[in-house]
Amino acid sequence: MKITTAEFIISNSEVSKCPPDFLPEYAFIGRSNVGKSSLINMLTNHKNLAKTSGKPGKTQLINHFKINNNWFLVDLPGYGFAKVSKKTKQVFQQFITDYFEKREQLVCAFVLIDIRHEAQTIDLEFMAYMGESEIPFCIIFTKADKISKGKIDTHISAYKKQMIANHWEEMPHHFVTSSTEQTGKEELLSYIDEVNQDIFKNNSAF
Repeated sequence: MKITTAEFIISNSEVSKCPPDFLPEYAFIGRSNVGKSSLINMLTNHKNLAKTSGKPGKTQLINHFKINNNWFLVDLPGYGFAKVSKKTKQVFQQFITDYFEKREQLVCAFVLIDIRHEAQTIDLEFMAYMGESEIPFCIIFTKADKISKGKIDTHISAYKKQMIANHWEEMPHHFVTSSTEQTGKEELLSYIDEVNQDIFKNNSAF
């Protein structure tokens, strides 16, 4: 799939105010400073579609972008180390949870993980929540250009081992990406395209 149009539609903190269009939605979420905005800009061929910043936690709302006029890319606030107050974090967590548990248009969430680090408890706990809540998701490992291929394989194996140890039957589908080198772009967009084709072909609610 080639992205030809990417249009910002709305930012808000209430699921009820998300776009009424019944189009497939793919949500992107991860720890603060995981490279989410850079990945979104890389996928959509826009330098500034998603705001990038040296300060973690800049995304503080549910942001909807309409892609090719037939699906939504949803940019969600990061979890973890955003430099905001505890009260603000609780508000973020509530509307993120509301989005995942109430948004009928959500087809798949992409959980972004910085491949430079070994398995992090906060990422494992978030994915455990996704699994327990039966929310479909894939993993996107980011910043693959920052470490060697050997370390990438080692860190992915560590995540797989940890997840299986925590009662997962298998590790979810995953992608290895680099926004700088555009690694994984084709694979990720092809995956979304295949899912969309299946949805429309089967004459579902979409």
